[in-house]
Amino acid sequence: MTEREILSCCDHTLLAQAATWDQIKAICDDGMQYGTASVCIPPSYVKQAKDYVGDRLSICTVIGFPNGYNTTAVKCFETEDAVANGADEIDMVINIGWLKDKKYDALLDEIRAVKSACHGKLLKVIIETCLLTYEEKIKMCEIVSDSGAEYIKTSTGFSTGGATFDDIALFKAHVKPHLKIKAAGGISGLEDAEKFITLGADRLGTSRVVKAVKESEMK
Repeated sequence: MTEREILSCCDHTLLAQAATWDQIKAICDDGMQYGTASVCIPPSYVKQAKDYVGDRLSICTVIGFPNGYNTTAVKCFETEDAVANGADEIDMVINIGWLKDKKYDALLDEIRAVKSACHGKLLKVIIETCLLTYEEKIKMCEIVSDSGAEYIKTSTGFSTGGATFDDIALFKAHVKPHLKIKAAGGISGLEDAEKFITLGADRLGTSRVVKAVKESEMK
């Protein structure tokens, strides 16, 4: 794959708690320059970022982040607010405790409710694979496949681990054909990114790929 092809799969991400507008603006500039799929940023910066980039770049933000245990009503409010502020894509975190409690219908209903609040914008569902058993990952492949969401996503990047090659292979084997896959957390550079894509990831959540491309340009 070319660098540009890899970059076109990347959600160029900055979700650090101390992120400033100057830093958000810089990754927006990078996203536009390098042709990333989107920038993934905190909800409080969505309107400012969308006003800045216009139609030149998709703006992605996070809901119920990073722990996922907000009520469904709160997640839906967050989503409505983000979309009203200009978000093009929504990455929501599931209620992991509900999965442990086998509240499968509640999980499905919540994802569907958030999808409705997206008003047609893309929804990616973060299941935080590092906290799940093999069986729970497979169950979430089934639930997200039936939810109306467009993507299943591995990780927030804020828990005990990020995306693994094994998890992307597992997703590919168990999601329905229409559901896309996003790998996020710990993707180290271009070689790593290409392998995730080869295994079946359609999107990559990463702060490092653009940095790796910039470094290669300086050599």
